[in-house]
Parts: sequence; C-alpha cells; structure tokens
Amino acid sequence: MSDYFSMFIETLFGFLALFILTKILGKTQINQITPFDFISALLLGELVGNALFDPESGIPEICFVLIVYGVLMYVSEIITQKFKRTRHLIEGSPSIVIYNGKLIRDTMKKNKLDINQLQHLLRAKDIFSLQEVEFAILEANGTLSVLKKSDYQSPNRKDLMLAPLEVHLPITLINDGEIIFDNLREKNLTEDWLLEAINKQGFQHITDIFYAEYAENKELFILPYHNRNHQKWNMK
Repeated sequence: MSDYFSMFIETLFGFLALFILTKILGKTQINQITPFDFISALLLGELVGNALFDPESGIPEICFVLIVYGVLMYVSEIITQKFKRTRHLIEGSPSIVIYNGKLIRDTMKKNKLDINQLQHLLRAKDIFSLQEVEFAILEANGTLSVLKKSDYQSPNRKDLMLAPLEVHLPITLINDGEIIFDNLREKNLTEDWLLEAINKQGFQHITDIFYAEYAENKELFILPYHNRNHQKWNMK
C-alpha cells in the first residue's frame, strides 16, 4: 500500500506542478503550439512518466525535471522576444501556399503538404473550392489562414436579398499531374472530355496541370505548376 500511496502523491505533485508551469508559460503554449513546443511537451511527458515509475525517483527528481523544463521553455521565449532573428529557428515561420490564386508547389512540397491535406484545411474554414482563395498561409503551428477572392467575400446573396442558387460540390479531377479516374467516373465524364477541356484553356498535356477542379455548370478550374523559386513576394 505504501508504494501506491507514494505513486499517488508523486502523481498529484506532478499534476499540480504541470498546471502551475502552464500558467507561468502562458496560454500561447497551448493555442499556438509549434513543432518545437510539441516535441518538448513529449519529452517532458516522458521524463515525468519515467520519474513516476522509477522506484529510485521521487518528488525531488520530478520537481527537478519540471524546473529544468520550465527554465528552458522560459529562456527560449525570452530569446525569441529579445532576438527576432531566432524566431524562425525556434518557432518556425509561416509559408504562403496559395498566392494570387495560384498553388505554390515548391512551398507545399517543402512543408510536406499535399492537395488532399490542403483541401481538408480549407474545408475547416468552410471553403470547398480552391477557386475562392486568393491567398492561403500555412502558419507555423500547422493552421491555415485564408483570404478569399473579392467575389466570395461578404456580403452574400442573402444579404443582398437575392434568390438562392443550387449548390454543387466541386470535385478534383487532376491532382499533381495525374487524373483522378474515380472522380471522373463519378461525374459521368470521360478522359477525352477532360483532354478537350484542358486544350480549350491552352494546355496540351495532363502533366502540365497541378490541380483541376470540376463543378457543374462551370468551366473547368485549372491551376498549372507554379513555383516560388526562392523569390521574395511582392505583396503590393
């Protein structure tokens, strides 16, 4: 029973200490967690867990681990506040993945972001078509910030008291230079139709196209391969 009581006391102490540490470090550690924060949190959990179940470790050892972790995190926050150039290294930096309505392939590749993941992040923002997006920025914590094209910004049709229109869910037909044949068949379309549609817009081969999206009663939306090539963005 003494072993269980000792584990209870150590667990209770670890819980309270972590709670206090979270309050000291601030809410941004939770709301804006970066890859560095994620790895350090895993490391802290491993250290505290080992201290709890190591018979030779007790409250002093747990306290020492938490103090060292807290000091390191606090120092890293001070460094990023005092020296702006360290923020890119420690916290990471945002990346523009859609610029002026164009998908920036090399930026997506650098951030290990594919079309399916990008569409998932956009749907979380209530955006179901890439046609609506003018700029999209992948933040350091993995979230996506989006600026819609002017045609898709408020006010909406309800605000203008216009009659509602039938809504069709867009579907991807080309992804990274490859035809999605399942989606093509789902819409009762053929490969010949798709080739004709891209030819009308000046493209000769499927491999020239990074992304193509189909919606009923609309022209095929096409985004060719477009890379940043390490150029600075002109946001004017």
